[in-house]
Amino acid sequence: MDGSGPQQQTLDNEPDVAMEAPPMVRFDERRMHVRAYNYWASLLGDRSFPSIEDLNPGDIEDFGSHSVLIDFTGGIDDPSIAFLGSALLRECGLDGSITRISEVPSRTLLSRLTDHYLQIVANQAPIGFEAEFTNQRNAEILYRGIMMPFSSDDDTIDFVYGVINWKEVAAPALTEDIERAMRDLEMELSRNSLSVPVGPAPVWADGPSSADFAAPVDAIETPEAVAIETSDAQVADTLETPTTAIESDEDYLSDTLCQSLADAQGAAADAISSEGRTRQALYRAIGLAHSFALLARVEPQDYAALLADAEIKAQPRSPMTALVKLVFGTHYDKTRLSEFASAIEYALAEALEPGALAERLTRYDGGLKNYVRDARAAKRGPAPTKPDKTAVARARLGTAAAISLDSIATDGDGLAVVVVRRLADGGFESLGGVAADDKRAGQILQAVATQG
Repeated sequence: MDGSGPQQQTLDNEPDVAMEAPPMVRFDERRMHVRAYNYWASLLGDRSFPSIEDLNPGDIEDFGSHSVLIDFTGGIDDPSIAFLGSALLRECGLDGSITRISEVPSRTLLSRLTDHYLQIVANQAPIGFEAEFTNQRNAEILYRGIMMPFSSDDDTIDFVYGVINWKEVAAPALTEDIERAMRDLEMELSRNSLSVPVGPAPVWADGPSSADFAAPVDAIETPEAVAIETSDAQVADTLETPTTAIESDEDYLSDTLCQSLADAQGAAADAISSEGRTRQALYRAIGLAHSFALLARVEPQDYAALLADAEIKAQPRSPMTALVKLVFGTHYDKTRLSEFASAIEYALAEALEPGALAERLTRYDGGLKNYVRDARAAKRGPAPTKPDKTAVARARLGTAAAISLDSIATDGDGLAVVVVRRLADGGFESLGGVAADDKRAGQILQAVATQG
Protein backbone atom coordinates (compact mmCIF):
# COMPACT_ATOMS: atom_id res chain seq x y z
CA MET A 1 0.00 0.00 0.00
CA ASP A 2 1.70 3.21 -1.15
CA GLY A 3 -0.99 5.68 -0.11
CA SER A 4 -1.59 6.74 -3.70
CA GLY A 5 -4.92 7.73 -5.16
CA PRO A 6 -7.63 5.32 -6.23
CA GLN A 7 -6.79 3.13 -9.19
CA GLN A 8 -8.99 3.83 -12.21
CA GLN A 9 -10.73 0.80 -13.69
CA THR A 10 -13.63 -0.10 -15.90
CA LEU A 11 -15.58 -3.22 -15.03
CA ASP A 12 -15.35 -6.49 -16.91
CA ASN A 13 -17.13 -6.70 -20.28
CA GLU A 14 -18.21 -3.07 -20.18
CA PRO A 15 -17.28 -0.21 -22.53
CA ASP A 16 -14.04 1.59 -21.71
CA VAL A 17 -15.19 4.95 -20.41
CA ALA A 18 -12.47 5.52 -17.85
CA MET A 19 -11.19 8.70 -19.48
CA GLU A 20 -14.47 10.29 -20.45
CA ALA A 21 -17.93 9.81 -19.01
CA PRO A 22 -21.04 10.15 -21.19
CA PRO A 23 -22.11 13.78 -21.49
CA MET A 24 -25.30 13.54 -19.45
CA VAL A 25 -23.32 12.92 -16.22
CA ARG A 26 -22.94 16.14 -14.27
CA PHE A 27 -19.90 17.36 -12.34
CA ASP A 28 -21.39 16.59 -8.91
CA GLU A 29 -21.08 12.82 -9.59
CA ARG A 30 -17.34 13.18 -9.89
CA ARG A 31 -17.13 15.27 -6.74
CA MET A 32 -18.87 12.61 -4.64
CA HIS A 33 -16.27 10.09 -5.81
CA VAL A 34 -13.42 12.43 -4.88
CA ARG A 35 -14.95 13.41 -1.54
CA ALA A 36 -15.34 9.74 -0.63
CA TYR A 37 -11.70 9.05 -1.41
CA ASN A 38 -10.54 12.13 0.52
CA TYR A 39 -12.60 10.95 3.49
CA TRP A 40 -10.93 7.53 3.31
CA ALA A 41 -7.48 9.14 3.09
CA SER A 42 -8.26 11.38 6.09
CA LEU A 43 -8.80 8.24 8.20
CA LEU A 44 -5.57 6.61 7.03
CA GLY A 45 -3.06 8.42 9.23
CA ASP A 46 0.16 6.39 9.40
CA ARG A 47 -1.63 3.05 9.05
CA SER A 48 -1.65 0.72 6.07
CA PHE A 49 -5.46 0.78 6.04
CA PRO A 50 -7.98 2.96 7.90
CA SER A 51 -9.44 1.37 11.00
CA ILE A 52 -13.00 0.10 10.69
CA GLU A 53 -13.62 1.52 14.17
CA ASP A 54 -13.31 5.03 12.69
CA LEU A 55 -16.04 4.40 10.10
CA ASN A 56 -19.74 4.94 10.76
CA PRO A 57 -21.53 5.22 7.37
CA GLY A 58 -24.83 6.12 8.98
CA ASP A 59 -23.33 9.37 10.27
CA ILE A 60 -21.89 10.48 6.91
CA GLU A 61 -24.45 12.96 5.60
CA ASP A 62 -22.46 13.68 2.43
CA PHE A 63 -22.52 10.24 0.78
CA GLY A 64 -23.57 7.70 3.42
CA SER A 65 -26.93 7.16 1.70
CA HIS A 66 -25.07 6.17 -1.49
CA SER A 67 -22.81 3.61 0.18
CA VAL A 68 -22.49 -0.03 1.24
CA LEU A 69 -20.20 -1.65 3.81
CA ILE A 70 -19.15 -5.25 3.18
CA ASP A 71 -17.94 -7.35 6.15
CA PHE A 72 -15.44 -10.20 5.53
CA THR A 73 -14.91 -11.20 9.15
CA GLY A 74 -17.25 -14.17 8.76
CA GLY A 75 -15.56 -15.41 5.56
CA ILE A 76 -14.64 -14.14 2.12
CA ASP A 77 -16.84 -16.46 0.03
CA ASP A 78 -20.17 -14.86 0.98
CA PRO A 79 -19.49 -11.79 3.13
CA SER A 80 -22.23 -9.99 4.99
CA ILE A 81 -23.62 -6.52 4.32
CA ALA A 82 -23.00 -4.45 7.43
CA PHE A 83 -24.57 -1.24 6.10
CA LEU A 84 -26.65 -0.25 3.07
CA GLY A 85 -27.50 3.39 2.36
CA SER A 86 -31.10 4.52 1.93
CA ALA A 87 -30.64 6.07 -1.54
CA LEU A 88 -28.98 2.90 -2.81
CA LEU A 89 -31.79 0.82 -1.32
CA ARG A 90 -34.45 2.88 -3.11
CA GLU A 91 -32.63 2.83 -6.45
CA CYS A 92 -32.35 -0.96 -6.32
CA GLY A 93 -35.96 -1.46 -5.20
CA LEU A 94 -34.89 -3.28 -2.03
CA ASP A 95 -36.53 -3.34 1.39
CA GLY A 96 -33.35 -3.67 3.45
CA SER A 97 -33.85 -7.34 4.29
CA ILE A 98 -30.78 -8.60 2.42
CA THR A 99 -27.85 -9.37 4.70
CA ARG A 100 -25.32 -11.17 2.48
CA ILE A 101 -23.67 -10.65 -0.91
CA SER A 102 -25.35 -13.76 -2.34
CA GLU A 103 -28.76 -12.12 -1.79
CA VAL A 104 -28.00 -9.04 -3.94
CA PRO A 105 -30.25 -9.13 -7.05
CA SER A 106 -28.49 -9.04 -10.40
CA ARG A 107 -28.86 -6.01 -12.70
CA THR A 108 -29.14 -3.68 -9.72
CA LEU A 109 -26.78 -0.82 -9.03
CA LEU A 110 -25.75 -2.53 -5.79
CA SER A 111 -24.53 -5.53 -7.78
CA ARG A 112 -22.16 -3.22 -9.69
CA LEU A 113 -20.37 -2.71 -6.36
CA THR A 114 -20.64 -6.14 -4.76
CA ASP A 115 -19.72 -8.13 -7.88
CA HIS A 116 -16.19 -6.75 -7.72
CA TYR A 117 -15.32 -6.62 -4.03
CA LEU A 118 -12.50 -9.18 -4.44
CA GLN A 119 -10.56 -6.68 -6.56
CA ILE A 120 -9.98 -4.62 -3.42
CA VAL A 121 -8.46 -7.59 -1.61
CA ALA A 122 -6.23 -8.30 -4.59
CA ASN A 123 -5.11 -4.69 -5.16
CA GLN A 124 -4.78 -3.69 -1.49
CA ALA A 125 -5.85 -0.15 -2.45
CA PRO A 126 -8.94 1.89 -3.35
CA ILE A 127 -10.31 1.31 -6.85
CA GLY A 128 -12.41 3.82 -8.78
CA PHE A 129 -14.60 2.78 -11.69
CA GLU A 130 -17.33 3.97 -14.05
CA ALA A 131 -19.53 2.37 -16.67
CA GLU A 132 -23.02 2.17 -18.12
CA PHE A 133 -25.53 -0.67 -17.78
CA THR A 134 -29.21 -1.54 -18.10
CA ASN A 135 -30.77 -1.94 -14.66
CA GLN A 136 -33.66 -4.07 -13.39
CA ARG A 137 -36.17 -1.50 -14.73
CA ASN A 138 -34.57 -1.62 -18.22
CA ALA A 139 -33.32 1.94 -17.71
CA GLU A 140 -29.87 2.95 -18.96
CA ILE A 141 -27.80 3.99 -15.95
CA LEU A 142 -24.46 5.81 -15.96
CA TYR A 143 -22.60 5.30 -12.73
CA ARG A 144 -19.33 6.12 -11.07
CA GLY A 145 -18.03 4.73 -7.81
CA ILE A 146 -15.13 3.85 -5.59
CA MET A 147 -14.40 0.91 -3.28
CA MET A 148 -12.04 1.39 -0.34
CA PRO A 149 -10.41 -1.11 2.04
CA PHE A 150 -10.72 -1.00 5.84
CA SER A 151 -9.10 -3.21 8.47
CA SER A 152 -9.71 -4.16 12.06
CA ASP A 153 -6.03 -4.94 12.76
CA ASP A 154 -4.09 -2.80 10.19
CA ASP A 155 -2.91 -6.01 8.57
CA THR A 156 -5.82 -7.78 6.91
CA ILE A 157 -8.54 -6.23 4.75
CA ASP A 158 -11.72 -7.47 6.40
CA PHE A 159 -14.10 -4.67 5.37
CA VAL A 160 -14.72 -2.88 2.06
CA TYR A 161 -16.64 0.39 1.87
CA GLY A 162 -18.18 1.33 -1.47
CA VAL A 163 -19.67 4.66 -2.58
CA ILE A 164 -21.50 5.04 -5.89
CA ASN A 165 -23.38 7.79 -7.69
CA TRP A 166 -25.49 7.42 -10.81
CA LYS A 167 -27.56 9.15 -13.45
CA GLU A 168 -30.35 7.79 -15.62
CA VAL A 169 -29.73 8.53 -19.30
CA ALA A 170 -32.26 10.87 -20.82
CA ALA A 171 -34.29 9.58 -23.73
CA PRO A 172 -32.88 10.61 -27.16
CA ALA A 173 -35.89 12.79 -27.93
CA LEU A 174 -35.49 14.71 -24.67
CA THR A 175 -31.75 15.15 -25.28
CA GLU A 176 -32.44 16.61 -28.73
CA ASP A 177 -35.00 19.04 -27.25
CA ILE A 178 -32.47 20.20 -24.65
CA GLU A 179 -29.73 20.69 -27.22
CA ARG A 180 -32.10 22.63 -29.50
CA ALA A 181 -33.12 24.86 -26.59
CA MET A 182 -29.48 25.47 -25.70
CA ARG A 183 -28.66 26.48 -29.28
CA ASP A 184 -31.58 28.91 -29.28
CA LEU A 185 -30.40 30.34 -25.96
CA GLU A 186 -26.84 30.83 -27.22
CA MET A 187 -28.10 32.63 -30.32
CA GLU A 188 -30.18 34.92 -28.13
CA LEU A 189 -27.22 35.64 -25.85
CA SER A 190 -24.95 36.37 -28.79
CA ARG A 191 -27.19 39.29 -29.80
CA ASN A 192 -26.35 41.06 -26.53
CA SER A 193 -22.96 39.90 -25.28
CA LEU A 194 -20.08 37.60 -26.07
CA SER A 195 -20.92 34.27 -24.45
CA VAL A 196 -19.17 31.10 -23.50
CA PRO A 197 -20.82 28.02 -25.05
CA VAL A 198 -23.05 26.36 -22.50
CA GLY A 199 -23.03 22.67 -23.24
CA PRO A 200 -22.75 19.35 -21.46
CA ALA A 201 -19.15 18.58 -20.50
CA PRO A 202 -17.62 15.14 -19.78
CA VAL A 203 -16.66 15.17 -16.12
CA TRP A 204 -13.86 12.58 -16.48
CA ALA A 205 -11.83 14.74 -18.85
CA ASP A 206 -8.90 16.55 -17.27
CA GLY A 207 -10.18 19.99 -18.22
CA PRO A 208 -11.94 21.97 -15.49
CA SER A 209 -15.69 21.45 -15.36
CA SER A 210 -17.87 23.47 -13.06
CA ALA A 211 -21.31 25.01 -13.11
CA ASP A 212 -19.66 28.25 -12.00
CA PHE A 213 -18.26 28.66 -15.51
CA ALA A 214 -21.23 27.49 -17.59
CA ALA A 215 -22.34 31.08 -18.09
CA PRO A 216 -21.69 34.14 -20.26
CA VAL A 217 -18.30 35.75 -19.84
CA ASP A 218 -19.75 38.61 -17.84
CA ALA A 219 -21.04 36.08 -15.27
CA ILE A 220 -17.68 34.35 -14.80
CA GLU A 221 -16.23 35.35 -11.46
CA THR A 222 -12.60 34.33 -11.99
CA PRO A 223 -10.56 34.94 -14.06
CA GLU A 224 -12.48 38.23 -13.86
CA ALA A 225 -13.96 39.63 -17.07
CA VAL A 226 -16.49 42.28 -18.08
CA ALA A 227 -19.46 42.10 -20.42
CA ILE A 228 -18.46 43.06 -23.96
CA GLU A 229 -20.81 44.77 -26.38
CA THR A 230 -20.93 43.06 -29.74
CA SER A 231 -19.22 45.56 -32.00
CA ASP A 232 -16.75 43.76 -34.26
CA ALA A 233 -13.81 45.93 -33.22
CA GLN A 234 -14.39 45.37 -29.51
CA VAL A 235 -14.77 41.62 -29.92
CA ALA A 236 -11.58 41.43 -31.96
CA ASP A 237 -9.65 43.42 -29.37
CA THR A 238 -10.91 41.17 -26.59
CA LEU A 239 -9.95 37.97 -28.38
CA GLU A 240 -6.45 39.25 -29.08
CA THR A 241 -5.68 40.61 -25.61
CA PRO A 242 -6.27 38.37 -22.52
CA THR A 243 -8.31 40.05 -19.81
CA THR A 244 -6.52 40.22 -16.44
CA ALA A 245 -8.34 39.93 -13.12
CA ILE A 246 -5.97 42.52 -11.65
CA GLU A 247 -5.59 46.00 -13.10
CA SER A 248 -1.83 46.53 -13.30
CA ASP A 249 -0.25 49.72 -12.05
CA GLU A 250 3.03 50.26 -13.89
CA ASP A 251 4.33 52.36 -11.02
CA TYR A 252 4.54 49.44 -8.63
CA LEU A 253 3.70 46.15 -10.40
CA SER A 254 5.98 44.35 -12.82
CA ASP A 255 4.64 44.36 -16.37
CA THR A 256 6.24 40.93 -16.90
CA LEU A 257 4.57 39.44 -13.84
CA CYS A 258 1.17 40.92 -14.74
CA GLN A 259 1.45 39.67 -18.33
CA SER A 260 2.42 36.20 -17.09
CA LEU A 261 -0.65 36.17 -14.84
CA ALA A 262 -2.84 37.37 -17.71
CA ASP A 263 -1.51 34.58 -19.94
CA ALA A 264 -2.15 31.96 -17.26
CA GLN A 265 -5.66 33.27 -16.52
CA GLY A 266 -6.50 33.37 -20.20
CA ALA A 267 -5.34 29.76 -20.62
CA ALA A 268 -7.39 28.77 -17.55
CA ALA A 269 -10.47 30.42 -19.04
CA ASP A 270 -9.84 28.56 -22.31
CA ALA A 271 -9.56 25.25 -20.47
CA ILE A 272 -12.75 25.95 -18.52
CA SER A 273 -14.78 27.02 -21.55
CA SER A 274 -13.24 24.54 -24.00
CA GLU A 275 -16.05 22.56 -25.55
CA GLY A 276 -14.11 19.28 -25.42
CA ARG A 277 -12.43 19.95 -22.07
CA THR A 278 -9.18 18.75 -23.64
CA ARG A 279 -6.16 17.74 -21.63
CA GLN A 280 -3.95 19.95 -23.77
CA ALA A 281 -5.86 23.08 -22.76
CA LEU A 282 -5.66 22.20 -19.08
CA TYR A 283 -1.98 21.24 -19.24
CA ARG A 284 -1.20 24.52 -21.03
CA ALA A 285 -2.96 26.45 -18.25
CA ILE A 286 -1.08 24.58 -15.51
CA GLY A 287 2.17 25.06 -17.41
CA LEU A 288 1.62 28.83 -17.65
CA ALA A 289 0.69 28.90 -13.95
CA HIS A 290 4.05 27.23 -13.24
CA SER A 291 5.84 29.87 -15.33
CA PHE A 292 4.00 32.54 -13.35
CA ALA A 293 5.12 30.83 -10.11
CA LEU A 294 8.77 31.05 -11.24
CA LEU A 295 8.37 34.79 -11.84
CA ALA A 296 6.59 35.22 -8.51
CA ARG A 297 9.67 33.80 -6.78
CA VAL A 298 11.80 36.49 -8.38
CA GLU A 299 9.33 39.29 -7.64
CA PRO A 300 7.73 38.27 -4.31
CA GLN A 301 6.57 41.78 -3.36
CA ASP A 302 4.69 42.31 -6.62
CA TYR A 303 3.21 38.82 -6.31
CA ALA A 304 2.05 39.60 -2.76
CA ALA A 305 0.40 42.77 -4.09
CA LEU A 306 -1.49 40.76 -6.71
CA LEU A 307 -2.75 38.35 -4.02
CA ALA A 308 -3.78 41.27 -1.80
CA ASP A 309 -5.69 42.94 -4.64
CA ALA A 310 -7.51 39.67 -5.31
CA GLU A 311 -8.16 39.22 -1.55
CA ILE A 312 -6.44 35.85 -1.56
CA LYS A 313 -4.43 34.84 1.52
CA ALA A 314 -1.39 32.58 1.06
CA GLN A 315 -0.94 29.68 3.49
CA PRO A 316 2.64 28.68 4.40
CA ARG A 317 1.80 24.97 4.42
CA SER A 318 0.52 25.12 0.84
CA PRO A 319 1.85 28.26 -0.85
CA MET A 320 0.88 27.24 -4.40
CA THR A 321 -2.81 26.97 -3.48
CA ALA A 322 -3.08 30.76 -3.40
CA LEU A 323 -1.37 30.98 -6.77
CA VAL A 324 -3.72 28.54 -8.50
CA LYS A 325 -6.71 30.35 -6.95
CA LEU A 326 -5.37 33.53 -8.54
CA VAL A 327 -5.14 31.77 -11.91
CA PHE A 328 -8.23 29.51 -11.92
CA GLY A 329 -10.47 31.43 -9.54
CA THR A 330 -11.35 31.18 -5.86
CA HIS A 331 -14.67 29.45 -6.62
CA TYR A 332 -13.09 26.66 -8.66
CA ASP A 333 -13.35 23.11 -7.30
CA LYS A 334 -11.07 22.85 -4.24
CA THR A 335 -10.00 19.28 -4.99
CA ARG A 336 -8.79 20.22 -8.46
CA LEU A 337 -7.06 23.35 -7.13
CA SER A 338 -5.19 21.15 -4.66
CA GLU A 339 -4.09 18.86 -7.50
CA PHE A 340 -2.86 21.79 -9.60
CA ALA A 341 -0.96 23.21 -6.61
CA SER A 342 0.73 19.86 -5.97
CA ALA A 343 1.76 19.59 -9.62
CA ILE A 344 3.27 23.09 -9.64
CA GLU A 345 5.09 22.55 -6.33
CA TYR A 346 6.57 19.32 -7.70
CA ALA A 347 7.65 21.05 -10.90
CA LEU A 348 9.37 23.73 -8.81
CA ALA A 349 11.12 21.03 -6.78
CA GLU A 350 12.23 19.36 -10.01
CA ALA A 351 13.58 22.72 -11.22
CA LEU A 352 11.63 22.56 -14.48
CA GLU A 353 12.24 25.45 -16.87
CA PRO A 354 9.43 27.86 -17.79
CA GLY A 355 7.13 26.23 -20.31
CA ALA A 356 8.37 22.70 -19.54
CA LEU A 357 5.57 21.53 -17.24
CA ALA A 358 2.87 21.26 -19.92
CA GLU A 359 5.09 19.01 -22.04
CA ARG A 360 6.04 16.95 -18.99
CA LEU A 361 2.38 16.36 -18.09
CA THR A 362 1.60 15.37 -21.68
CA ARG A 363 4.40 12.78 -21.75
CA TYR A 364 4.04 11.61 -18.13
CA ASP A 365 2.71 8.07 -17.76
CA GLY A 366 -0.84 8.58 -16.47
CA GLY A 367 -0.78 12.32 -17.07
CA LEU A 368 -1.72 14.84 -14.39
CA LYS A 369 -3.29 12.32 -12.01
CA ASN A 370 -0.16 10.20 -11.73
CA TYR A 371 2.10 13.26 -11.63
CA VAL A 372 0.11 14.56 -8.65
CA ARG A 373 0.21 11.11 -7.05
CA ASP A 374 4.00 10.98 -7.33
CA ALA A 375 4.30 14.57 -6.15
CA ARG A 376 2.39 13.80 -2.96
CA ALA A 377 4.33 10.59 -2.41
CA ALA A 378 7.61 12.49 -2.73
CA LYS A 379 6.36 15.10 -0.25
CA ARG A 380 5.39 12.42 2.29
CA GLY A 381 8.75 10.70 1.97
CA PRO A 382 9.35 6.95 2.29
CA ALA A 383 6.75 4.97 4.18
CA PRO A 384 7.85 3.82 7.64
CA THR A 385 9.17 0.29 7.71
CA LYS A 386 6.83 -2.14 9.40
CA PRO A 387 8.34 -4.08 12.29
CA ASP A 388 8.92 -7.78 11.71
CA LYS A 389 6.26 -9.32 13.98
CA THR A 390 8.04 -12.65 14.13
CA ALA A 391 11.31 -10.98 15.11
CA VAL A 392 9.54 -9.02 17.85
CA ALA A 393 7.94 -12.22 19.17
CA ARG A 394 11.29 -14.03 19.19
CA ALA A 395 12.88 -11.19 21.14
CA ARG A 396 10.13 -11.28 23.75
CA LEU A 397 10.31 -15.05 24.14
CA GLY A 398 14.08 -14.83 24.45
CA THR A 399 13.68 -13.04 27.78
CA ALA A 400 10.39 -14.63 28.90
CA ALA A 401 10.27 -16.52 32.18
CA ALA A 402 9.82 -20.29 32.01
CA ILE A 403 6.57 -21.88 33.15
CA SER A 404 5.72 -25.33 34.40
CA LEU A 405 4.57 -27.90 31.87
CA ASP A 406 1.81 -28.88 34.28
CA SER A 407 0.17 -25.48 33.72
CA ILE A 408 -0.30 -26.06 29.98
CA ALA A 409 -3.78 -27.27 28.97
CA THR A 410 -4.11 -30.22 26.59
CA ASP A 411 -6.95 -31.30 24.31
CA GLY A 412 -9.12 -34.41 24.67
CA ASP A 413 -6.31 -36.58 23.33
CA GLY A 414 -3.81 -35.15 25.78
CA LEU A 415 -2.02 -33.14 23.08
CA ALA A 416 -0.78 -29.55 23.25
CA VAL A 417 1.36 -27.24 21.12
CA VAL A 418 4.14 -25.87 23.33
CA VAL A 419 7.03 -23.43 22.72
CA VAL A 420 10.24 -24.47 24.48
CA ARG A 421 13.69 -22.90 24.87
CA ARG A 422 16.94 -24.89 24.84
CA LEU A 423 19.19 -24.26 27.82
CA ALA A 424 22.97 -24.05 27.89
CA ASP A 425 23.19 -27.54 29.44
CA GLY A 426 21.17 -29.04 26.58
CA GLY A 427 17.91 -29.26 28.49
CA PHE A 428 14.62 -27.49 27.68
CA GLU A 429 12.20 -25.23 29.51
CA SER A 430 8.66 -24.39 28.39
CA LEU A 431 7.57 -20.81 27.70
CA GLY A 432 3.89 -21.29 26.88
CA GLY A 433 1.40 -23.11 24.69
CA VAL A 434 -1.28 -22.50 22.06
CA ALA A 435 -4.86 -23.01 23.22
CA ALA A 436 -6.25 -26.38 22.21
CA ASP A 437 -9.23 -24.81 20.40
CA ASP A 438 -7.03 -22.43 18.39
CA LYS A 439 -7.20 -23.34 14.69
CA ARG A 440 -3.46 -22.74 14.41
CA ALA A 441 -2.87 -25.54 16.92
CA GLY A 442 -4.64 -27.94 14.56
CA GLN A 443 -2.48 -26.82 11.66
CA ILE A 444 0.70 -27.34 13.67
CA LEU A 445 -0.44 -30.80 14.76
CA GLN A 446 -1.08 -31.70 11.12
CA ALA A 447 2.39 -30.48 10.14
CA VAL A 448 4.04 -32.50 12.96
CA ALA A 449 2.03 -35.62 12.12
CA THR A 450 3.19 -35.56 8.46
CA GLN A 451 6.90 -35.32 9.33
CA GLY A 452 9.05 -38.40 8.77
